Amino acid sequence: MTTADDLIALVRTYNPNSNQKLLRDAFAFGAEMHEGQFRHSGEPYFTHPVAVAGILAEQQMDDATLITALLHDTIEDTKASFAVVEKRFGREIAELVDGVTKLTNLQLTSTQTKQAENFRKLFMATSRDLRVTLVKLADRLHNMRTIKSMRPEKQAQKARETMDIFAPLAGRMGMQWMREELEDLSFRVLNSEGRNSIIRRFITLQRETGDVIQKITADMRVEMEKASITADVVGRAKKPYSIWRKMQEKEQGFSRLADIYGFRIIVATEADCYRVLGAIHQRWRAVPGRFKDYISQPKSNGYRSIHTTVSGRDGKQVEVQIRTREMHEVAETGVAAHWSYKNGERVENRFAVDPVKWISSLTERLDEDQDHDEFLEAVKLEMYQDQVFCFTPKGDVIKLPRGATPIDFAYAIHTRIGSACVGAKVDGLRVPLWTRLKNGQSVEVITAEGQTPQATWIDIAVTGRAKTAIRRSLREEDRERFVRLGRELARVAFENVGKKSTEKALRTAAKALAIDGVEELLARLGSAEITGRKVVTAIYPELEHAQGEEIDQGRAVVGLAPDQTQQRGACCQPVPGERILGITFRGQGVVVHAIDCAALADYEDQPERWIDLHWQEGTHGPVNTVTFDITIANDSGVLGRICTLIGEQNANISDLKFIDRKPDYFRLLIDVDLRDAEHLHRIQTALEAESNVSTITRHKDPGLAALGAGTPRREG
Repeated sequence: MTTADDLIALVRTYNPNSNQKLLRDAFAFGAEMHEGQFRHSGEPYFTHPVAVAGILAEQQMDDATLITALLHDTIEDTKASFAVVEKRFGREIAELVDGVTKLTNLQLTSTQTKQAENFRKLFMATSRDLRVTLVKLADRLHNMRTIKSMRPEKQAQKARETMDIFAPLAGRMGMQWMREELEDLSFRVLNSEGRNSIIRRFITLQRETGDVIQKITADMRVEMEKASITADVVGRAKKPYSIWRKMQEKEQGFSRLADIYGFRIIVATEADCYRVLGAIHQRWRAVPGRFKDYISQPKSNGYRSIHTTVSGRDGKQVEVQIRTREMHEVAETGVAAHWSYKNGERVENRFAVDPVKWISSLTERLDEDQDHDEFLEAVKLEMYQDQVFCFTPKGDVIKLPRGATPIDFAYAIHTRIGSACVGAKVDGLRVPLWTRLKNGQSVEVITAEGQTPQATWIDIAVTGRAKTAIRRSLREEDRERFVRLGRELARVAFENVGKKSTEKALRTAAKALAIDGVEELLARLGSAEITGRKVVTAIYPELEHAQGEEIDQGRAVVGLAPDQTQQRGACCQPVPGERILGITFRGQGVVVHAIDCAALADYEDQPERWIDLHWQEGTHGPVNTVTFDITIANDSGVLGRICTLIGEQNANISDLKFIDRKPDYFRLLIDVDLRDAEHLHRIQTALEAESNVSTITRHKDPGLAALGAGTPRREG
C-alpha cells in the first residue's frame, strides 16, 4: 500500500510548501478509523482512500482536497463524527468530507423521480464547493478500476450508474481523460465482448498497416519543421467505447468507420495555433463540417482548442486538436485547474474557470418549477452537450448543444420569442424549424403575434430550457381538457385496485408526489406526464410491491436452465398463450420473443443461441404490458371513453403517450397491463368496436430486440 511518505513525496513534486504535518496526521487518522475494515478484494479498506488521494495528487490538487480524499469515508463508515473531524482538521475540511458523504448517500440508481431529486441535491452540494464533486469522481474512478472484486450484478449496477452520471459529469467539468477512462471501465463491464472485438480489430489493423500513429505523427512533425513551428505532436487510437458509440450512431461496421485516430499538437502561443492549422490544411485535405474553433469561442468549462479532421496518410481520416500549453493544462484538468499548484503556489492559468461562475452557468437554466422528469432530462442534456455557436442578426453569440434547432435558438434568446416563433432564416435563407444548426451560422427568428407552441415542437427541440417552456405552455393551453381526462384516468386506476378516487385520496396523492394541488395532479395525469399507477401507489405503496410479485409469476416460462434468467423482449412483448422462444445473451440471461417477432431475423445465423420455450401453465396475473398504437377522433370525451373501455376489461393503463396531434385526430401509444393472449384479444375487440377509434394495432419495435439483455451484440 502507498505510504504517507509516498503520498507526500508525490505532493512535493508540485507543491513543496504543502502542510506535510497535516497530511501525515490525516493519513494516520484515516488508517486508525478504518482499522479492521476490508474491501471486497480482501485488501485493507484504507487502501481505497489513499488511492483516491493519489489520483487527485496526480491532478496537482490542494492540501484540503487531498485530506478530504483520505478522510472521505470516515464520517459515513467509522466512529468519527463531523465534530471530531472539524476539531482535528478545521471547518473547511470537515464540510468537504461531509459533502462527499452526502453525495455518496444520494443513491443515484433509484427510481427516476428519486434520481431527479438526487440530481438537484448533487448540484446544490456542488454549488457550495466543487471539490466535493472532484473527490467523488476520483472515488468512483478507483472503485471502477477495482470493480472485478464485486458481485456481477453489483458490477453492472455501478457501471450503468457511472456511464449515465459520473462519466458525463467528468466530461462536462472538462476532465476528458477521466470521462474516457470511466466510460471504458464501464464498457468493459456492460459489454466486454463488444470491447474485446474492437481491440481485436485494432490489433488486426495494426498488423496489416503497421503503426499508423507513428507514421502520421512523423509526417506532422515534418510539416511543423517546414513551417518553423516548435510543437509537441502526440497521437493515439481512440478509446474502444468512443469507437463503439460512433459505430452505433452511424450504423457502420469497424472497417467503414473513419476518424479512429486522434492527434494533439501543443504549441507556445495562440498565434502558433492558427499557423499550425494552416500548415495542416495545406498538407492534408480538410473534411467539411468537422472544424471547430474553441479558442475564439471557448466552452463554458474553460476548454480552448482548435479541432479539425483531415484525410491523412492512405486516406485515413484523423482528428487533430491544436492548443497552447496553458490551454492543454485546462483541457486535461478542466474546472479542477482552479485549484492546481505548481512550485508551492496556486497556478495562475488565465484560462482556468472560476468554479462558482461555472456551476452558476450550469444551473441557472434549470427552472425550479420543473417537475422531476423534466429536471432530469434538462440536466442530462446539459451534461452531454457538445456546443455549437450561432449568431443573432446583431452579432450576439448564442451557445447551443449539438443538434439544436431554430426553436432552441429562439428559446435561448427569450421564452417569449420562442413561444411566438413561426419560422426562421439561417444565413438569410428560410428553413424548416427542425433544421439542425451548425457552427457559425446566423439565425433570424420570425415571430407572429398570437402564435403559441405546438405539440410537435417537443420532438424538435433539444435543449431542456425549450422543452420545459413548450411543455408548460401546452399544459396551460390544454389544462381544462387534461384535468377532465385526468379525473377519468384516476377513476379507472383506483377502481382497478378496488379503491375510490375521492378528493381526499387525490389530495393525499398530490402531497405524496410533491405536486401542487389536485388540479395540477389531474392535469399531469391527463397529459400523460404521470401514470394512474403512479398516483395509486403514491397512496398505497404496498400495491406496487404486490404488482412486482405478480410480474415474476406471470412471466414465468418453461425451458430455461436453472441458472438462466429471463425477460420479455420489449420488441414484441409476448404474453401467455402465444408461442415463444428465447435468445441467449452471454452472461445476461435469455430474452423471450414471440415466434413471429421480426427481430429474430437478426439471429438466423446463430442457431446455438435459440431456446425452445413455452409459458408455464396456470393462471397469470394482470402483469404483462402490451403497447397499443391507436388513432382516435379528436373529439370531446373520446379518450375518456377509451380509458373506461380498457378499465371495464379489468386491465390497467400504465402509460400513455401522444405521438401525433392533428386538428381532426390524435395518434397515441397506450401501455396496458393485461393477463394473457385471450385478455389482449378482448381488449382489442372492445376498442375496435368503438366508433371513434379509427385504427388500433399492437405496437412492435424490432429495434428494441435486446432490451433487458445489455447492449445488443453479435456472438460468433
